[in-house]
Amino acid sequence: MTLKQSAQQFFDACETGKGWDICKQWCHAQATFSAQADALAEVSTLEGYTDWMKGLLTPIPDGHYELKSFAVDDERGNVMAAAVFHGTHTVDAGSSAPTGKSVSADYVYVMDFDGEKIKHMTKIWNDGHSLKQLGWA
Repeated sequence: MTLKQSAQQFFDACETGKGWDICKQWCHAQATFSAQADALAEVSTLEGYTDWMKGLLTPIPDGHYELKSFAVDDERGNVMAAAVFHGTHTVDAGSSAPTGKSVSADYVYVMDFDGEKIKHMTKIWNDGHSLKQLGWA
């Protein structure tokens, strides 16, 4: 399997809320995660992030991505995916009543590989803007 194929399958599984049980097949067991976003400040593993995404789709069950770009950098062993996340807060997940507000959030994943599996992923995302759109901030 190529880096591109692995990254595409991981990206889709992560973004559709499959969680770590499915996503781990494309990752090293101790894969790390980073983002300069307060909403993800406590998340440091890719396992934690994939499960966070799974949880996000509870209050936003129509959450889906619109892929804008997908690029492989073989020299550096990474793959970048640029997308827009769309969804509306329609379900009470136990923390607040649905706001009925929608989000349209640009973001980028930079997936660093070691061999055929992801060893680290960075998410570039303006969480403050997204939280305001949803009425959560």
